[in-house]
Amino acid sequence: MQTRIEGIPLHQATPTSDLLFRTGSALARLDLALELVSVPAVHRPVLWHVGCWPRLTELQQYLPFGTIADSVRVAMAEYVEFVEPQISNVAWQVTHNDPSPFNMMVTGQGMSFIDFGDGCWSPRIQDLAIAASHVVKDPTLPLGGAEHLIAGYASVIPLSALEARLLVGLMRARQSALILVNYWRSHLFPADAQYIKKNVARAEHGLSILAPLGVASGEAAVLAAMPSFQP
Repeated sequence: MQTRIEGIPLHQATPTSDLLFRTGSALARLDLALELVSVPAVHRPVLWHVGCWPRLTELQQYLPFGTIADSVRVAMAEYVEFVEPQISNVAWQVTHNDPSPFNMMVTGQGMSFIDFGDGCWSPRIQDLAIAASHVVKDPTLPLGGAEHLIAGYASVIPLSALEARLLVGLMRARQSALILVNYWRSHLFPADAQYIKKNVARAEHGLSILAPLGVASGEAAVLAAMPSFQP
């Protein structure tokens, strides 16, 4: 059964601070609803699951040489060394696992979400990390404008101290996973490369903005965003 949603994808909307705040709060409410869901095959392995990310380093051979490849290597190494050992200590549940701007709809009734095909048992904060990683665009802000979406999410589900500490590392790892997987898929299916890589430029730009942040400065930026950007 399908329901028609009247609206536009988030990537076609003007990303105002208010819209991003509302997007974050809507995503948090979705996660509260998904917390109650029990579905078959929720523990199946998918490339976009954090448990698969350490193996994605094998795909670095498909990246072009340069700054982005270097940033991807650093981000994935940080994930393996710092984030992965602690990720089991945050809340886990069924998550959407792909709240990209193509899967979030701006409607007259608020935000809607589509394409739950990658949903699985994941850290709850992974949904926030994924959505936030896609809206890192403004190099004048520490988190590139993701501050607004993070503030909206935290207004509904406050982040734990550990979640705040891990969030930027998760965002960078997700950007890197997207870059790795899609360069690899483009190598396998060159005729479809334009479609496959539709999100890659956004991820590369976002990763370049987040790359200078260390663990402490990333955590400080997340903590500063939560009260500062609430309307």
